Order: sequence, then structure tokens, then C-alpha cells
Amino acid sequence: MLQDIATIDLRRAPLFSRGSLAYAASMESKPADSALMFRYRDGDVAAFEELYSRHKDSVYRYLLRMSRNHETAEDVFQEVWGKIIKARENYQRTAKFTTFLYRVAHNCFIDHVRRTKRHASSTDLEPEIHADPGESPETITERALARRRLEAALARLPDEQRDAFLLHEEAGLSLDQIAAVTGSNREASKSRLRYAVAKLRAAIDEPGENHE
Repeated sequence: MLQDIATIDLRRAPLFSRGSLAYAASMESKPADSALMFRYRDGDVAAFEELYSRHKDSVYRYLLRMSRNHETAEDVFQEVWGKIIKARENYQRTAKFTTFLYRVAHNCFIDHVRRTKRHASSTDLEPEIHADPGESPETITERALARRRLEAALARLPDEQRDAFLLHEEAGLSLDQIAAVTGSNREASKSRLRYAVAKLRAAIDEPGENHE
């Protein structure tokens, strides 16, 4: 079940700064993404600024964790938003804006890898740990170590599994949307996501084992 897959718990050692449920809740009273894109198409620059503000962090984290390289993530990030800007005049609501946005991000990343004829090298990703005032140093250290185990396990995933996982966690995409972004089908996306979740859970439960 997708609902089971989505409870990765990452609540036990959060890998990301915000989840899709919090993201959805924060968007309830705001204009839809597609409405903002149409307003931008008609010349409303402020609408684009709001779209960019909504999605820039999650798009960057997606690209950073796909590439595992800050420079690559920044280069592709700029390319993605450049393509969104260029697409405004011909934008049509054939899918949710997030599906459109992450299809562009996915394709830009794949194109970058093909152009450079190499996969970006691994780099140390600083854990995003925000300590609560009441937490002990031991708890903070434990969370940081758990987070790093998850980062390492994520880096070991096959590209397709990592892609499906990040599209689900960072963008909050459904299986059908993941399939549309990656040019796959629902069952393949579900399988990739399930395997990714299983390997990440194993990395938390047995950090001393190799789960490739």
C-alpha cells in the first residue's frame, strides 16, 4: 500500500526538513500552483516569485540528493528554473504543476549526466539538524548519526530507486505522478519506491550492515 510506503519514518531520524503533509497543509489557503503559472504567463512576475518560493527548497534538495554534488545541483537548479521561465508562454494545465516541475527537474538532471558523461561524485551533505532547546547532547548526536546513516544509504540506492524515493518525499508526488515524471509506469514506480524504503529502513535498524 502506498500509505504504508509513505510512513518511512524518517520521523525517527528526519532526513528532510519538511514532509509532504506539512507542505500540503501550508498550501491550503493559497492560490494553486497552476493558477500562479497562468498569472505569470500573463505577465504577473510576483506570481512566479511565489511559485519559486514555494518549490525552490524541495527542488534543490531533490537535485542535491540525486547528484550528491553541490556544484552539479546548483547548475541543474538554475537550468530547471530557466526552463520553467521559458515554458510560461506555452504552459497548459495537462497535469499538476508539481508533476510538470519535477519532470523538468528529472530531465535536466538526466541531460546533465549525459552531457558530462559521468555521474556526479559523492560529497558530504551536511545534516539539517535543528535541535530543540530541551534536547540533551546525546539525543542531538544520536539524531545526527541516524541522519548520516540514512544519507549514506540513500547514496547507495540504485538511481531509479533513489529518484522514486526523492520524488515521493521531497515533492510529495503520488505513484502515478512519479511514473509520469520518470517515463515509467505505476507498478514499476511502486516497486522502486518499496525497495528504496526497505533499504533505508534496514539502514536505520542495522547500521553496521551493508545494504546495497
